[in-house]
Amino acid sequence: MNAPRQGGLGRHGLDWILMGAVMVLTLLGTLLVWSATSERDTLTGGDPTAFLRKTLVNVAIGLVLMVMVLATDHRWVRILAPVVYVASLIGLLLVLVMGSTINGSKSWVRLGGMSIQPAEFAKLAVIIGMALFVAERFEGRSRRQVGTGEVVGMLLIAGLPAGLILLQPDMGTTLVLGATVFGVLAVAGAPAKWLAGLFVSAVVGAVAAVQLGVLKAYQVDRFLAFLNPRLDPRGAGYNVEQARTAVGNGGWFGQGLFHGSQTRSGFVPEQQTDFIFTVAGEELGLIGAALLIGLLCLIVWRALVISRESQDIFGRAAAAGIACWFGFQAFQNIGMCMGIMPVTGVPLPFVSYGGSSMFAGMLAIGLLQNIHLRGAPALPTRFSPGRVFAGR
Repeated sequence: MNAPRQGGLGRHGLDWILMGAVMVLTLLGTLLVWSATSERDTLTGGDPTAFLRKTLVNVAIGLVLMVMVLATDHRWVRILAPVVYVASLIGLLLVLVMGSTINGSKSWVRLGGMSIQPAEFAKLAVIIGMALFVAERFEGRSRRQVGTGEVVGMLLIAGLPAGLILLQPDMGTTLVLGATVFGVLAVAGAPAKWLAGLFVSAVVGAVAAVQLGVLKAYQVDRFLAFLNPRLDPRGAGYNVEQARTAVGNGGWFGQGLFHGSQTRSGFVPEQQTDFIFTVAGEELGLIGAALLIGLLCLIVWRALVISRESQDIFGRAAAAGIACWFGFQAFQNIGMCMGIMPVTGVPLPFVSYGGSSMFAGMLAIGLLQNIHLRGAPALPTRFSPGRVFAGR
């Protein structure tokens, strides 16, 4: 008879800690989006609940997608992985051919009355593509150490969509993909020389992109404003200055939901999307912002635990990739609101307004639950990086 799992999760039940964190974070995000938009008549057309209703619809669709994935037989998840990857490439190609340009980036495709951002789904597609690749390489074999062949293969899988995303150009998503790939390789135990080489290559590539004019002028201005926000306080540095002011206004307990002075006045651009964390900082204060960050950390921790518990290589790699994705993207979004990261326009998972971001995030949670539902040994006391693909 199998012993029950530690941690109170049940051997074949859902990970209710993960589910609870996602639901509370989504509820908090819905309230913050509503607060950020209720006084913006130019956005809402005079209807203060417009974005509330849209967000609730996005959450409902996302939950349906999550349930569909978690209820799917795990063998079908692997069978469909190449289809999902190819579909993401097609979506990224469609963006370049017939996409809409918003804020200088050609990243959206209109489908009916909805704008879809394929780059959001490409994050998950790259993760499951890499996971399937390493699973096919290692399953049934005694050697489970990531070598040159595995590193090159994973870089090629990530490189195709990353290149298409860079052409939009969407630097934020490219950075998230890069951090995700780097994280998966590190957790998998890739040789240190490869990790160091990738880091150096990324730095050299960024410098070359600036010097060769690959980046657009507004992207260079954003980076310069990050280095010196007062360089152009009414231009490229305006967003960061206003965001830091809003967060600083909150103090310990905030000015109260729907009562933030910067938020009510509309001084922070794109506050319902890229700068949603400023609403939390101003209206909920340090305590509320810490709660939000804590919920994000809880989701990342559960993803890492699910990765460590998984009994097959595909599950371990996919869960580790999702943890890296959520972790770095949250750090990037919150960091740019605090002025410690450059403005790149990435959403805060489960909090920022946006259908594509919500759908992709919920699909990822569904995949984590799918991996968790297969059952695993007792919950380990610590997560061990570098042993994710090790044999038991």
